[in-house]
Amino acid sequence: VQLQASGGGLVQAGGSLRLTCVAPVSGYSMAWFRQAPGEEREFVAGLRWGSGYPSYTDTVKGRFTVSRDRAKNTLYLQMNNLKPEDTAVYYCGAGKVIASTMTYQSAYNYWGQGTQVTVSS
Repeated sequence: VQLQASGGGLVQAGGSLRLTCVAPVSGYSMAWFRQAPGEEREFVAGLRWGSGYPSYTDTVKGRFTVSRDRAKNTLYLQMNNLKPEDTAVYYCGAGKVIASTMTYQSAYNYWGQGTQVTVSS
């Protein structure tokens, strides 16, 4: 099972992008992670299946918005006011995740192939 992520690209600082992730499975919490060159993969934002309550890492709060279309098993990440430090490969994950493990990539069973986001200064 592989998720399909898309929407990355090259944008200037201050610009916007919208990422999309389609999952062939339903009933799972979903999240976005990102990995910059030479860095560990880190949690960006996610939504639990049950509550639908969003979680964000501090560095994107107020700039990124995560949402989902349950009927389409699709997760979105609207990224506004992008900064050069947002440059990374963005991955989406899906899994039976509880609130306390939302930010841990090991909690997710399925992953997409990643989409590159590059923000120029």
